[in-house]
Amino acid sequence: MRIEARPTLILNAREPEKDAIDLYWLVGLLKDIRGGSSLVLASKNSGVSYRGVWGKLNQVEASLGIPLIVRTKGHGSKLTEFGSFLCQFIEELQGAYVQHGINYEDTLHREIKKYQKIENARWSFYSSSDSVIQKVVSEVKGFGLKIAGSGESLEQLLSNNAHIAGYHVSDEKNSRVIHERLRKHGIEIFPVMKRTQGFMVKRGNPLRIHAIEDLLNPKIRFINRQISSGTRLLLDTSLIEQGIDPSEINGYLHEEFTHSAVANAILAGKADVGLGVKNVALENGLGFVPLKDEVFFIAMHKEMLAHPESSKLVRRIRSYSSKIPGYKAISLNRQVESWL
Repeated sequence: MRIEARPTLILNAREPEKDAIDLYWLVGLLKDIRGGSSLVLASKNSGVSYRGVWGKLNQVEASLGIPLIVRTKGHGSKLTEFGSFLCQFIEELQGAYVQHGINYEDTLHREIKKYQKIENARWSFYSSSDSVIQKVVSEVKGFGLKIAGSGESLEQLLSNNAHIAGYHVSDEKNSRVIHERLRKHGIEIFPVMKRTQGFMVKRGNPLRIHAIEDLLNPKIRFINRQISSGTRLLLDTSLIEQGIDPSEINGYLHEEFTHSAVANAILAGKADVGLGVKNVALENGLGFVPLKDEVFFIAMHKEMLAHPESSKLVRRIRSYSSKIPGYKAISLNRQVESWL
């Protein structure tokens, strides 16, 4: 299956009872005439009757007030100067569209494949935004990934709307509370990686942002993450610990849904700083100020353990995270014993 993007150029007649005419179809007809074909042959090639072609030509010429062809008895038909211009104009339009249309086609096909994967997936996987997770799910068959905050991902798992959840925490105490709740519901938990959260800033950190209290500068435009995300929890916990009123931060209410969206906002000059993971900052050429390491967990219902794809998913996440700056693989529970 292949969807092809094509430009359209439609002439809408002034009279409502008359049909609109596709000028791309018309130019195909004119090209045949320009190449020496008779109107009879050009009509046949166009798939419209000779009488129908005459009707459309007359309609276009009447609407434009400009003739497209000159009919000479015994000598066939030739294009007028405007008819030749119209052919050349649409040929150039088609040529320009070919250069860019393929990008739209590719984008559409990527999205179709992504949603086909979600719809046809055997297992639903809700996870906090993370590039390693997204890469692994694209390679391991059977999982339909839906990006959500850590809190929402866990709630989907507990409500049996998800088979697997990915979440991250930056505080040992909060981690133990989550672990206890999940264990009561018979859910298995696997620590898979550590990653570094911090300030994503413009290259060179021109505003010299180094700590949470620097966000109190009214000239600094902050961009936040959505409620229920682990990154938002990290920020709000830090604000409470330091006694900072969120309303004093310029941009606290401006939210984005992923680390990449925060990075793009900074790149576009819509914000000066936002919290995110180190590898996203590096991938986007931004500066990074580390604040805290956190642990990323994969949680799943026990029934999932019977499927080899689930262990493959966990292994591959650990494998990738051991190779990417800002991450560190965790392969044993004892490496984060105080978090469980």
